[in-house]
Amino acid sequence: MRLHRLEITAFGPFGARQRVDFDALSSAGLFLLHGPTGAGKTSVLDAVCYALYGAVPGARQSPGTSLRSDHASVGTYTEVCLDLTVGGRRLEITRQPAQPRPKKKGTGFTTEKAQSRLREYDAGRGEWKALSRSHQEIGEEIAQLVGMSRDQFCQVVLLPQGDFARFLRADAEARGKLLGRLFDTRRFALVEERLADLRRTAEQQVRDGDERLLALAHRMRQAAGSAAGDWPAPAHRPGEPGLAGAVLQWAAVARSGARESLAVAASARSAAETRQSDARRALDAERELAALQQRHADAVRRAGELEDRRPALERVRARLEQARKAELVGPALRLREEAEREHRAADTAWQQVRAALPAALVDAGAEELSGAERELRQELGGLDAARRAERRSADITREREELDRRARHDDGLLQEAEGWLADWDSVRRALQGRIEAAQDAATRAEHLAGRLEPARRRVSAARERDRLAALAEVVEDGLRTARERAYSARETWLDLKERRLRGIAAELASGLEPGRPCAVCGSAEHPAPAEAGSEHVDRAAEDTAYGAYAAADGDRAEAERQLAVLRGSFTAARDAARESGSADVRESGGPRTVPSRPEPGIPSPSAAPDDLRHSGRRNGSGDRTTAGETAPAPDGRRAEDVLSDTDPAPARAAAEGPPPHPVAVADHDGEVHGTAAGDDAAPAVADLESVVARLEREHRDAHALAAGTHAVREELARAEREYGERLAARQEAERRAVARTSRREALLNEQAALDAEVSRAVGGSGTVAERTALLERRIVLLSGAAEAVRAADTAALRLKEADDRLSDAAFRAGYDTPAEAAAALLADAEQHELQRRLDAWQAEEAAVADRLAEPEPRSAAGLPPAAPEAALHASDAAESALRDAVSALDSARERCAELDRLSRRAADEARGLGPLRDEYERVARLAGLTAGTSADNEHRMRLESYVLAARLEQVAAAASVRLQRMSAGRYTLVHSDARAGGKRSGLGLHVVDAWTGKERDTATLSGGETFFASLALALGLADVVTEEAGGVRLDTLFIDEGFGSLDDQTLDEVLDVLDSLRERDRSVGIVSHVGDLRRRIPAQLEVVKERDGSAVRLRSAPVGG
Repeated sequence: MRLHRLEITAFGPFGARQRVDFDALSSAGLFLLHGPTGAGKTSVLDAVCYALYGAVPGARQSPGTSLRSDHASVGTYTEVCLDLTVGGRRLEITRQPAQPRPKKKGTGFTTEKAQSRLREYDAGRGEWKALSRSHQEIGEEIAQLVGMSRDQFCQVVLLPQGDFARFLRADAEARGKLLGRLFDTRRFALVEERLADLRRTAEQQVRDGDERLLALAHRMRQAAGSAAGDWPAPAHRPGEPGLAGAVLQWAAVARSGARESLAVAASARSAAETRQSDARRALDAERELAALQQRHADAVRRAGELEDRRPALERVRARLEQARKAELVGPALRLREEAEREHRAADTAWQQVRAALPAALVDAGAEELSGAERELRQELGGLDAARRAERRSADITREREELDRRARHDDGLLQEAEGWLADWDSVRRALQGRIEAAQDAATRAEHLAGRLEPARRRVSAARERDRLAALAEVVEDGLRTARERAYSARETWLDLKERRLRGIAAELASGLEPGRPCAVCGSAEHPAPAEAGSEHVDRAAEDTAYGAYAAADGDRAEAERQLAVLRGSFTAARDAARESGSADVRESGGPRTVPSRPEPGIPSPSAAPDDLRHSGRRNGSGDRTTAGETAPAPDGRRAEDVLSDTDPAPARAAAEGPPPHPVAVADHDGEVHGTAAGDDAAPAVADLESVVARLEREHRDAHALAAGTHAVREELARAEREYGERLAARQEAERRAVARTSRREALLNEQAALDAEVSRAVGGSGTVAERTALLERRIVLLSGAAEAVRAADTAALRLKEADDRLSDAAFRAGYDTPAEAAAALLADAEQHELQRRLDAWQAEEAAVADRLAEPEPRSAAGLPPAAPEAALHASDAAESALRDAVSALDSARERCAELDRLSRRAADEARGLGPLRDEYERVARLAGLTAGTSADNEHRMRLESYVLAARLEQVAAAASVRLQRMSAGRYTLVHSDARAGGKRSGLGLHVVDAWTGKERDTATLSGGETFFASLALALGLADVVTEEAGGVRLDTLFIDEGFGSLDDQTLDEVLDVLDSLRERDRSVGIVSHVGDLRRRIPAQLEVVKERDGSAVRLRSAPVGG
């Protein structure tokens, strides 16, 4: 890998664009990167790392840190561009980190996303070819070509400050971490982890199997029940050998004992069934005897009870006879009770009316009350005239209120009319102004309509121009193919023609005949005629080749003719689109471009005309061309070159750099206008479409405004009519106010006379209605009082007649007084209840007599009393014994079945556990060996440490070659397997002192010795990592600081070692601010601090002693 060029813009301490030419620096083989502290020497190396990997080394990439320079202006983008050769390919990597930029609309900033671009230089075509803009694709491509990760690159190519001194003196663990990152030994650590996982998994599987066996043994112990205590269970733990055999042996013993218990339980159940059957029959016999004895005893008891109830039943029969005799007096009693109720009601109604009567009429009779009622009715008839006067007075009041309402309404109309008429002049002027504005809009709409159609034609022409530009690429491709075919056919024809000419002698000799003169020399003798060789071409082959050439040349001419026609169409479309187009584009705020500075040093296509710079189509690589860019043709030429009349190849060959890229130029208002190439540049379709859209929008707005002219005129006419109507309404309101005043005075006089008439008629009452209501209430009261007096007299007469009829009926029924007859009388329900009691007693007496006559209960009564409780107790005991026997038999069967099932499962588990235990033992041996814990691992060295130890041996050997030169043959680095402090061995590093012949720790080296030992170690590590990365050549290395600790002689020896790297075509950059190095190293890159940001200077210092 060789670096050629680095461009840094707004990165770190560099505010402006800085360019580093590594080719110029590397030509000397050894160059110096120096400058004051903090100037940015390390930032140059950070930029190289960022270009390759998209990140800077170490803590400088921590969150919260920004790569953007604080010295950069707002419009300058942070960017790093690196030109390098790696894997035989010339690449250019450009990266921009995420950074703030001003918003395109409004104020403030927005964050621009990170961008990356990868290009490759095509030496055959002499131009850069875009490869990718994807961060992921670029990262994968660079990682594959370089063969190193970012950490490896930073350790191998950018040898960092102090890292290798720490590596030299570090313990085995820290040294292992660094080597693990550089050589990527994670796969070996993963092997250790994988084997450990497999060991744990296998161990867990064995333990799980043993635990399942123990669980089955526990379940068999539970299934065996209390008998399990006779057989001791296995005492093994999970993982111990012999557990499976012990469990299976214990299971066999448990099954044998369970089968013996099953046979005993079956015999016990048969005996219990016989005892239970006998007890059931004895219980049934005792229960039947007890039922018969109880039936006879119940009949005797009921007969005694009936005899005790006989006197009471006789009394019931006598009371029932008295009630039936008293039923003859019932109708007279009911008639008397009804008469008494009517008399009480009439008397109560009279007392209520009497309390409301005036004192003079309290003791009045019916006739007197009726006379008073007639007098009040006469007075009520005399109130009709007063009622009519009162209604007229109310009508006058409502009419006066209506006059007041109308007066208020007219007052409101007058105020509104006065206000409206006061604003009339301003309203009329506003409407007239709107009419004038609408007329102006109509004039503008007509003007815009005249501009709109030409603008649409220019849009169509621009679209046709872009279509022809895209078609030109296809036609040009066909033309190039036709030219190549014609050229190839011509070369073939000329080659065949030349070969025929070389063998023309043989062709002429084939036509010679003996005795006939030669057509060339005229001789009739032909001693040695020429013979045709193997590559001889005859005339037919030459003619065929010429025919193919002629056909191919015709195709070429036809393609050129088609291209010429296409050029003419394109020119016409371009001119049509350009006609007045620039003015419209400028008016619409279209883009204006100026050429930017070309990139130096890289050949690229020549500058193109401005005709198609705004085509807005896609180029051949699939990227969208923006305004001001031109899509390349398949051969690298642009569509403008294809449509131009001259071949652009000479212009491309003569070009020194890439074409100027047009960039947008804004005026002081921030609005984009035109192009810097000239106002007659071909406008883009998007710009013309925006012009058409603007014209259509303005025409639509003007037309809409002009369309309202008639409406505004109508509105003015309506306003004028309303003005006249409001004047007339004001005059009419004033006339109505005068008429209302005279009418109100007449109504007041009439209402005063009516109110006097009403007052005389109503007397003490407030209104005629109140006087009428009072008279009506008095009439109703007197009428009700007269009716109540008549009803009370009638009710008293009917009560006296009912008393007489009741006395006669009681005497006829045999009672001395009506009260005795009433006391003997019973209700129908009571009579029915007494009769039911008599009937029930007679029925029960007959049933008891039948029960006492039954023979079986009478015979059972003579036997000893039955004892069913004792028989039931004996039957329950036999039933319980049977249930226990059946349950014991079922339990014995289930116990045998469960033990058999669990034993089979235990046997299956034991068979499956054997291979797992064998696998566990094998994996455990491997895991212990790779983890360094096995006794077979003598050095207790892990697998990853073992691999890193091998790499460290290679590094020590490679470093010792340079260390011996730097130390004048005194020191050699060696790898050590010794263990220290009980720790694992494998990554020790010692130095052998040739002066003493002793091997000692690297920590005993002095400061300068430590530096050149660290440098030798770093260079050796770089060689080994390079070989590990697939042999990628590292032609450029950087060493950061540390030279200040060396004396002059040692510094010379170190520089000689670094200078010897040129033998392998390497260049080494030393990053240091040591002044002595500036005199020793002529090629220098100086980083200078400045107020507006650091800058780099390429210098060639004279070599001094």
